[in-house]
Amino acid sequence: MFELLQQRRSIRAFKQQPIEPETIKKLEEALLRAPTSRNLQPCEFIFVDQPEVLASLATAKPNGAAFIGSAQLAIVVAANPSTSDVWIEDSSIAAIIVQLAAEKLGLKSCWAQLRLRNYNDSLSASDFVRDLVGLPDGMEVPIVIGIGYAAENIPGHPRESLTETKIHHNKFSKN
Repeated sequence: MFELLQQRRSIRAFKQQPIEPETIKKLEEALLRAPTSRNLQPCEFIFVDQPEVLASLATAKPNGAAFIGSAQLAIVVAANPSTSDVWIEDSSIAAIIVQLAAEKLGLKSCWAQLRLRNYNDSLSASDFVRDLVGLPDGMEVPIVIGIGYAAENIPGHPRESLTETKIHHNKFSKN
C-alpha cells in the first residue's frame, strides 16, 4: 500500500488502449467495498466508456476536466444528500479507494472536482453531469474520475518535496 502512495500521481494524458473487462470488474468491486459513514451507502457509480459521453464529460466545467476526453473510462461518483449528511466525505473516500485500486491494476487516474463548480452561467457542473448520465433529481455529482493507461510517465513526488511543516504532534504549532 505504501508503495502505491509513493508512486501515485494524477495523470491527465491517457493512451487509447482499452481497459480489460476483468479490470473494470475489479474497479467496480473496489467501489462497492469503500467504507461509508454508518454504512448508509449514499453513492452511486456510473462507469462511462462511450467516447462521445467521455467527450461531453470533459466539458463539465471550464477548467480542469478536459483530461477526461482522453481517458478510456470515467467514473461518475454521484450521491444522494438525503441519504447521508456526510455524502461528500463518502464520495471522496470512494474516489480515492478506486484511484488506489486503479494504480494497483496498472492504471492511472485523475479526478475532476465538480461540487460548487459551474458548467456555464446558468447550470452547475453537477447538474450538467447528472442530466448527461440520467441521474434522478436530487442526486449530486461531486467528482468524476478519468482512468486509463498513462500516456505520460510522471514519477511520484520525492520524499524531500513533501511539506513536513504540515505535520503536528498533540497540538498545532506554528513552524
